[in-house]
Amino acid sequence: MNKQLPPSTEPLDLTLSTKQDTTPVLRPPGKVEVPAVTGSQLVRQRLNSAELFSSGREVVIEHAGEEYRLRLTRQDKLILTK
Repeated sequence: MNKQLPPSTEPLDLTLSTKQDTTPVLRPPGKVEVPAVTGSQLVRQRLNSAELFSSGREVVIEHAGEEYRLRLTRQDKLILTK
């Protein structure tokens, strides 16, 4: 089964890391950052979970027209659901 995604009107920034993981990182337009380079390695953007969950225990992430929920459990584990 070959599913096609609806066309997007927003440009995508596909930034590849030179580390082992070569999965493209998609960032929303207008928030493109130039990664800091140390030698031949790229430094990835790092987010602190305390900042993400500063006002609660759940955040909504929009991706490809879908909503995902990132929740912080009682045991301080992260769960991502669609």
